[in-house]
Amino acid sequence: MIVDLRSDTVTRPTRGMHEAMMSAEVGDDVFGEDPSVKALEEKCARKLGMDAAIFCPSGTMTNQIGIKILTQPYDEVICYKGSHIYKYEGGGVAGNSLASVRLLDGDRGRLSVKDVADNLNNSHDVHQPFTSVVSLENTVVREAGSYYYLKDIALISEFARLKGLKMHLDGARFFNALTETGDSPADYGKYFDSISICLSKGLGAPVGSVLVCKKELEVKARRIRKVFGGGMRQAGFLAAAGVYALDNHIDRLQEDHIRARELGSVLKNRNWVKSIMPVDTNIVIFSIIDRITPDQVLAKLGAHDIKAIKFGDHEIRLVTHLDFDDRMLEKTIDVINKLSF
Repeated sequence: MIVDLRSDTVTRPTRGMHEAMMSAEVGDDVFGEDPSVKALEEKCARKLGMDAAIFCPSGTMTNQIGIKILTQPYDEVICYKGSHIYKYEGGGVAGNSLASVRLLDGDRGRLSVKDVADNLNNSHDVHQPFTSVVSLENTVVREAGSYYYLKDIALISEFARLKGLKMHLDGARFFNALTETGDSPADYGKYFDSISICLSKGLGAPVGSVLVCKKELEVKARRIRKVFGGGMRQAGFLAAAGVYALDNHIDRLQEDHIRARELGSVLKNRNWVKSIMPVDTNIVIFSIIDRITPDQVLAKLGAHDIKAIKFGDHEIRLVTHLDFDDRMLEKTIDVINKLSF
């Protein structure tokens, strides 16, 4: 039995999702004629309290489109220093939008009104880039899935509006956050200009993300999707998987969080583990003692067919997901308890 905890992107379609994909009604999406894509986009827009949505191949693309439609060249984007839009998207903010970034620490990656206020550039100073966008991430992947409460997002958004700033949300694991907070997704639309949600992580779809945005941004967003090479044709087979995921896989995310916390509890008691970040959702990040390396730990896990990834000089990451069940949890706990260095 292989246990793959490298990411929640490794899941495969369930039987029900596969059947939904194979029975999907399709058309040419670039012509706006794919009914399954339309159904997914309408569902996402309605679910998040927004006017429009655009189906894309990846979360990187939805993030990059979101940033580009909200900025002009030489603008600056405020974000957490470990945010996905900066650290894991190949320099896309600079290359695609010709914008710079103001990198902040935050509280485990979560920004506050003070963080934003302290990092606004003087719009009348020609030496500085023009601060135009605040980008938040929910959950924060670099911080073991830490999450925002909507009330805190509301405060940031209200301040940003007063200062004429736009708001983007990288919601790659958006529904993981809401599983913990109980906040309504429909309340998010009023606080952001664009929101990216991923269907291929915790929700288990094989491909795809959706950019939800204000109606006046839709045409521009679709144009940028085309420029980025994201115009798909009979994409309804993929969109149907997304609809199925939204209908069937949100409520079960709590199971992933419970299993992640069990892994965290076991790791806390191992003498080769130096520290572990709080396990808030489905991501476990832990540091190991100085005399061993992540590669040594990964090799021993791999010998038992357990896959994980190095996430820093002395850090390892585990991510629970749809294809990680209780049998796999028991095996992983048993192996972790027997490891010695």
